[in-house]
Amino acid sequence: MRLSVIGCGYLGAVHSACMAELGHDVVGIDIDPAKVDGLNAAEPPFFEPGLPQLLSSSIASGRLRFSTDMADAAGSSVHFVAVGTPQKRNENGADLSHVYAAIDALIPHLRPGDVVVGKSTVPVGTARALAEKISLQCPEATLVWNPEFLREGFAVQDTLAPDRLVYGLPEQDNGAQLLLDEVYAKALADGQPRLLMDYETAELVKVSANAFLATKISFINAMAEVCEASGADVSLLADAIGHDARIGRKFLNAGLGFGGGCLPKDIRAFMARAGELGADQALTFLREVDSINMRRRSRMVDLTREVCGGSLLGQRIAVLGLAFKPNSDDVRDSPALSVAAQLQLQGASVTASDPQAVPNASKRFPDLNYTNSIEEAVRGADAVLVLTEWEQYRGIDPQWLAGLVSRAAVVDGRNCLDAQTWREAGWTYRALGRPKVPAMAPVVA
Repeated sequence: MRLSVIGCGYLGAVHSACMAELGHDVVGIDIDPAKVDGLNAAEPPFFEPGLPQLLSSSIASGRLRFSTDMADAAGSSVHFVAVGTPQKRNENGADLSHVYAAIDALIPHLRPGDVVVGKSTVPVGTARALAEKISLQCPEATLVWNPEFLREGFAVQDTLAPDRLVYGLPEQDNGAQLLLDEVYAKALADGQPRLLMDYETAELVKVSANAFLATKISFINAMAEVCEASGADVSLLADAIGHDARIGRKFLNAGLGFGGGCLPKDIRAFMARAGELGADQALTFLREVDSINMRRRSRMVDLTREVCGGSLLGQRIAVLGLAFKPNSDDVRDSPALSVAAQLQLQGASVTASDPQAVPNASKRFPDLNYTNSIEEAVRGADAVLVLTEWEQYRGIDPQWLAGLVSRAAVVDGRNCLDAQTWREAGWTYRALGRPKVPAMAPVVA
């Protein structure tokens, strides 16, 4: 099939490459010439495992190209809209200007029978308004809402083998479902579930899922606050309650909390939209979810101050990890970068490292010292902070590291290190939600 993808940021670039990998003829459209040139050279403007190789093979096959000219979308039977919906400046609501601009630019190139597929995360009610706009100018084109569920670091896998496909369809389908089934033929043949629903429900699926995950993360971090006050161990607590099949262990890892370009802005936009609909009381709990998440960053600074003897002034702090999660270079609303910046602002001398995120972090907070080397970051440090759980940080040898630092003190912001191993190597070990002294080892009968 001939497909176009409008918007070639994180979502659009991955979707374009994966659709071409599935055998479709794809053109990606973006207004940024530098981004388009980079993508045509198989050089994405962000880090995502496996994507450069996928771009390279799909471009070489002739099935994928990128352009700045919306006219190149003409002739495609399916048009995916994958532009960003950032948080409005000084507001909680989502900025939909890019979505409406994309639709306005695409409409003159639509033909009868074309299907426009919304991928962007939007407030409920947006799809129906866009469908009306399209129908006024191209009555025989159809809008379908098909939310994405990508995890940064696993986006290629999640696109090629999604755990479910959601179609938000109009009352009069006109064959749009069958056309989208053809796009996703491999996933459907592999038995992935396809869920059919109205526009509004489809829009709510993504934001509801994000709100639930954010709530689960903030719940265990709230428990971490109680654990610190009582001397309990949040990691053992999470293991115990995670055995309950109704709860599950995933997303119960206490630590710095969530960040990135989706969860924070999506739950805030969800609250804003609920207020517009007169249902704001239904989502008041999300304000506390957001608050708990932000408090974790301040608590991390407090723990660092404690291991530094009560003051950060003049202390040399090594920060390992800047991206909001491993296998990503994304520092948008990153708890790790936020903590590093707060430490610097409170008088510490911070040297920060990350396998991928240093260039992006240095643009957002240029006053930190940056290095790609763990050894350079920790040399002479008074405290080492692990703020992103990259595998190379989880596997650091504490004996080796002890020979480089000024003071053997580590603060584990992600509860990803083995506390006993580090303590036995002579380190002062602190972590969010865990006691100062070793807790008893769990015993499974």
